[in-house]
Amino acid sequence: MILADKIVIVTGGGNGIGRALCRRFAAERAKAVVVADMNGAAAEAVAREIGGTARRADVAREADIGDLVARVVKQYGRIDLFCSNAGIAVDGDEQTATSEWERCWDVNVMAHVYAARAVLPGMLARGEGYLLQTVSAAGLLTHIQSATYAVTKHASLAFAEWLSIAYGDRGITVSALCPQGVRTNMLAHSGEAGKVVLQAAAIEPEQVAEALLAALASGTFLVLPHPEVHAYYQGRATDPDRWLRGMNRMQQRIEEVERGMA
Repeated sequence: MILADKIVIVTGGGNGIGRALCRRFAAERAKAVVVADMNGAAAEAVAREIGGTARRADVAREADIGDLVARVVKQYGRIDLFCSNAGIAVDGDEQTATSEWERCWDVNVMAHVYAARAVLPGMLARGEGYLLQTVSAAGLLTHIQSATYAVTKHASLAFAEWLSIAYGDRGITVSALCPQGVRTNMLAHSGEAGKVVLQAAAIEPEQVAEALLAALASGTFLVLPHPEVHAYYQGRATDPDRWLRGMNRMQQRIEEVERGMA
């Protein structure tokens, strides 16, 4: 996809990766960049900066996504690229409260489903459209300190794969954006796992946006701003037992760090 003259929606566009995407799309002369965020003030700030349109939306509510899509279609006539980017992370294990599991499921998985329900009819009718889902490298690998994040990001990747298989021959392109550590608010609050595993190789949101731009031009499904993730993913698939043992050792290392801080 060439972004010039395209109509684009970015959820979670008020901060972090979403904000970087909005800025980059505007720089590529998209006809309209709609900045959607649960934080209306953040969305307004980004929209003012790039000359875009701000919309407040809670992606965990299907009605909000439906309304967002309907308003954009009414204003611009179509949606060329829907970036389902909003996401949340909650540290914890199997004992994490059911309400938190459900919240992560709604934001990290069902928001993608709601977006597809809302935008695909129009895209399919035109015979073209692009769906981007921000998944995370956790969807390919795991997240040591967050069962909810690991599980829901695996599910969001599975849904992106399914969409590509189901509609790839009908003009629909799907990409799954899978960065590892990115210097955002989410990484800043990632605890010891972030410091031990992610911080050293962390990149800026703008670097993620650059990697995505290249992928959009070619229609690549897996977008890996951290090249090393490809090798990790291959290792996981080739020898899962070895990979699991290695991840367990990393878990033990993090626990040792945490004990030392106690």
